[in-house]
Amino acid sequence: MSKIPLIVSTEWLAERQEDPKLRLLDATTFLKQPAEGGYYDVWSGKEAYEKGHIPGAVFADLLGELSDPDAAFKFTVPSRERFVNKISELGVGDDTYVVVYDQGYAVAGAPVIASDWASRLAWQLRYEGFDNVAVLDGGFPKWHEEGRPVTTESGSYPTATFSGERRPELLATKEDVKNALNDESVLLLNSLSEADFKGESDTYARSGHIPGSVNVFFGELSDMKTKELYDEEKLRKKFEDVGALDPSKKVITYCGSGIAATWNALVLNKLGQDNVAMYDGSMTEWAADPSLPLDKVEK
Repeated sequence: MSKIPLIVSTEWLAERQEDPKLRLLDATTFLKQPAEGGYYDVWSGKEAYEKGHIPGAVFADLLGELSDPDAAFKFTVPSRERFVNKISELGVGDDTYVVVYDQGYAVAGAPVIASDWASRLAWQLRYEGFDNVAVLDGGFPKWHEEGRPVTTESGSYPTATFSGERRPELLATKEDVKNALNDESVLLLNSLSEADFKGESDTYARSGHIPGSVNVFFGELSDMKTKELYDEEKLRKKFEDVGALDPSKKVITYCGSGIAATWNALVLNKLGQDNVAMYDGSMTEWAADPSLPLDKVEK
């Protein structure tokens, strides 16, 4: 089976909806930061899926089933056994290809165009050794806006056989990031907003950014009107300006909890930067350890 693109259009998906090898996964999850500030609330998108989704799609529960239930932080990578068991039940196997989408994103109540819940699941699939996976550009909002079919009927696929080998090089740990502080061959890329990067927010236990890191906000890579990623030239400039496309560098992306960082990692991969890892604990883990340094941008 030929490899599919990293990111596909709604038209591309519509043309393949009847393909028996397609596995369409709805990874919708919701996040909202309280109006009074502080750590955000997250909840499953299962109810939204039941109210309407792309025909054929099955719901993939990132929060409840595809994360480690015993970890200190939400959305921590689960054991391989847990992930493989669940993803196999959803029908993803060696002779299939996957398109993942989600139903949208909001940061502190403001809409942001980025399918980062979908990119999180796509990243997990690649981490476990499954390459033939794409993210739907514009996600469910674009699909719905175009008047394409929507259903409340739950999808299902036969249980599959999932093999492949885990790729540890795609995951960065706290120790990896600590080592990167003094390694000029590694670039730390903060995927949060400029305010978060500068240390002007109070979302995490401590504010600021990991020393030496650069900032590309994941919510500024797509056009609010078209809901699609900007053209390659515009995307390339954003990442070139911070040195993230330097072929001699390894890039470690991070955010709050390892979600938005997968969106930036995906776009970097699309632009040809393949040496990218994602820091799963991100600011939630880093800021919680008072022994670890954080920088702020002075006003």
